[in-house]
Amino acid sequence: MPLYEYRCDDCTAQFETLASAARADEARCERCGGASVQRLLSVFSAPRAAGSDGASAPSPGGGCCGGACGSC
Repeated sequence: MPLYEYRCDDCTAQFETLASAARADEARCERCGGASVQRLLSVFSAPRAAGSDGASAPSPGGGCCGGACGSC
């Protein structure tokens, strides 16, 4: 079952919930119970090919924790 992310139009809370695709548009806000919610685009991850030693290949620089954001 997919995990969907939403933002409430009434109280601006952001939340996520597991729902079948058929019920994804029936979500209600977990904080205020409002029915006026917007489904957000979610970030997802995909498995990557493992190196010859079974470890994941290192990611190239430029992303978070690649040094580009300055917080790592």
